[in-house]
Amino acid sequence: MPLLDSDRLFPLESDARGLARALYDTVADLPIISPHGHTDPRWYATDEAFPDPAQLFVTPDHYVFRMLCSQGIALTDLGVPRADGGPTETDGRKIWHLFAQNYHLFRGTPSRIWLDHAFETIFGFDVPLSAATADDYYDRIASALATPEFRPRALFDRFNIEVISTTDGALDDLRWHRQIRDSGWHGRVIPAYRPDAVVDPEFNGFANNVAQLGEMTGENTATWAGYLNAHRIRRAFFKSYGCTSSDHGHATARTEDLPQDQAALLFEKALRGTCSAEEADAFRGQMLTEMARMSLDDGLVLQIHPGSRRNHSDPMLAMFGRDKGFDIPGRTDYVTALRPLLNAVGMDPRLSVIVFTLDESSYARELAPLAGVYPALKLGPAWWFHDSAEGMRRFREMTTETAGFYNTVGFNDDTRAYLSIPARHDVARRVDCAFLATLVRTGRLSETDAYEVAHDLAYRLAKQAYRL
Repeated sequence: MPLLDSDRLFPLESDARGLARALYDTVADLPIISPHGHTDPRWYATDEAFPDPAQLFVTPDHYVFRMLCSQGIALTDLGVPRADGGPTETDGRKIWHLFAQNYHLFRGTPSRIWLDHAFETIFGFDVPLSAATADDYYDRIASALATPEFRPRALFDRFNIEVISTTDGALDDLRWHRQIRDSGWHGRVIPAYRPDAVVDPEFNGFANNVAQLGEMTGENTATWAGYLNAHRIRRAFFKSYGCTSSDHGHATARTEDLPQDQAALLFEKALRGTCSAEEADAFRGQMLTEMARMSLDDGLVLQIHPGSRRNHSDPMLAMFGRDKGFDIPGRTDYVTALRPLLNAVGMDPRLSVIVFTLDESSYARELAPLAGVYPALKLGPAWWFHDSAEGMRRFREMTTETAGFYNTVGFNDDTRAYLSIPARHDVARRVDCAFLATLVRTGRLSETDAYEVAHDLAYRLAKQAYRL
């Protein structure tokens, strides 16, 4: 028996379901545009086999281990590395058994659809994962991973990925991207410029990071002018490896457009470590506007990912470090927060600013009206905690009436879990086709338009928005 229902996520009403299925059939096999994600460029550079099923599906995936953690399972028992150097489980089979015994916890979640999609379509399983089937799963997956067909580059081709962007810190030397380029491999893997460590005064080691930025660029980053020029140099370096976007993960969407002398004074305080929390937020906001101006010069798309209250648990941060499932959504303002940036550059159609949210209450009230009028602003897809069938549907329902389809940017899978990429795009394509079928059957969209929009949402808009 298949793990997946062939009509999953389509409307219940039979006529709309039939149309959704017909729409989906025209986009199901389109190439994947993955313009924002967190896969490791080392995978594509070295093309080494993935080590074992646990390290592929469990240990690196915060969607998976945060659910298990919520039920009292220690991250160390799942093989998650400790930042403090303490011991953690290394036996892949033991980790896998723990995962399989608790697979029921994922019932009804997006992770369950993604995992089952990978298990069925990539490895050919037709019985669910459980304690009873754990060894069979482990052995078959491990055996497959040892073959050339399951190396990262082969899977890139199998998944029909046209282009994928990784996310790389401003201080990254891009060695793996250089190795990819020099290898002659045809796969298009490009970096994105993520400068959080050198634009956030509250980031650990900020002043040292800024000094390193100066060393890498030959600029005097102790001065405001030298600091800004260092960013321009690094952005150009990233562009030389195919980069088309920058990415900014701030706690708020705040932007500022301070006079340059005031911005310079704020920068000096940031370097000295004497910024208040308010001043640190103001500096991050100033840097968003500075980056937007740089984008007018170099063409990089500006992505803003605000609203995550990161590393909520101090003990877990100390033990495991950043990005270990303890990032929690918070309320986010956009109308007031984005106004300085939009006043400065928002009417310039050469600029592309893509805004994401973890605060769904802002979709209809703030984000759609903003994107529905400012030429520079586009809406990123349902993101992170809302990367689900329900979240995607709510996104379309709350934004289409004001922003339409063409002030949105298609779909981003935004994942570290390589094998979930086809599953995530499949879910997005199914949900969008279901939404379009409902519009057609309720008289709000013609069938001809629906087929064109389905293609746009699955492929063209992401490629256009990210200048790929």
